[in-house]
Amino acid sequence: MDVRKYNRDAWNQKAAEGNQWTVPVSHEVIERARDGVWEVLLTPTRPVPRDWFPNLQGADVLCLASGGGQQGPILATAGANVTVFDNSNAQLERDRDVAEREGLTLATVEGDMRDLSVFAAESFDLVFHPCSNCFVPEILPIWQECFRVLRSGGSLLAGFVNPIRYIFDDERMENGSLEVRHAIPYSDLASLTEKERQEAVVGPGQPMEFGHSLEDQIGGQITAGFLVCGFFEDRCGPEIDDPISRYLPTLIATRAIRP
Repeated sequence: MDVRKYNRDAWNQKAAEGNQWTVPVSHEVIERARDGVWEVLLTPTRPVPRDWFPNLQGADVLCLASGGGQQGPILATAGANVTVFDNSNAQLERDRDVAEREGLTLATVEGDMRDLSVFAAESFDLVFHPCSNCFVPEILPIWQECFRVLRSGGSLLAGFVNPIRYIFDDERMENGSLEVRHAIPYSDLASLTEKERQEAVVGPGQPMEFGHSLEDQIGGQITAGFLVCGFFEDRCGPEIDDPISRYLPTLIATRAIRP
């Protein structure tokens, strides 16, 4: 199965349905950002600390797998030269819509988050990568590519799913029962039966997901050459009924520096 194409189609469909991560920011949010009052999310509910960001005035920022008209336009309003890179053309259209509506300048590029060869080495001061690497089978290439395109002293801000989210049986979890079933690393392709894939993945058009180990998530950044210097946890918001979030944080954000 072509995972990239499948997930592109799935996210295009989610954009058409108005999924919460496909709804562009409002004019009021942009107006506040023009006054210096802004925040962006790597994880569902907890804003990224402002001291994690460099001076954005004139900074070259890559919003990686970050389409949807949310983070990119805010960072552009804050003074950055923003490029939004995403697998979904519908998600990128949301960013172009906000830019046109607000008179912002930002670039959009469609592609696979594991392959940033369209960008030269040392092109960016900041890579902003919200929770999205659960939609690709391998993540080590992402960290290697982020390291390559960042300048010395540049920052990688990344959000990702705590892999504990993937060890439980989904159907039982929906009924409130946390029954351990899957090993980590998790894969919709390898961990589910064909019938489950047809019903839970292909049927309703949900994006295919992969639960990566913390060794690959955090250790992978270190192996790529980054110095990890920031960390926080988060939980799903009220829009998502996630029983696990009642007991522990299910999302993680890191700040890493390229030396």
